Amino acid sequence: MIEQIDAALTTVALALTVVLALAITGAAFRMVVGPGYADRFVALDMLTGIAVAACGLTAVVTGRREFLDVGLGLALIAFVATIAFAAFLEKKQRETS
Repeated sequence: MIEQIDAALTTVALALTVVLALAITGAAFRMVVGPGYADRFVALDMLTGIAVAACGLTAVVTGRREFLDVGLGLALIAFVATIAFAAFLEKKQRETS
């Protein structure tokens, strides 16, 4: 029974890894090609979200809770960075107007 659950978890983890790889590819493409600063930063924010998901997936696969702490820290840093960049864009827009 445990072997079947382990095999199913491995299969699901592999499928989710492929999905995360596709998402990383799309976000990286948008970050490089993005026409403006906002598009590039949204792509960077998406990359950090994917990294948090990868931390969660790693925690489930390995059974180590430390990866959840890493994911939480990364999410908090990304949140603060998003707020700072939004303030920067607002200030830049006021200066150009």
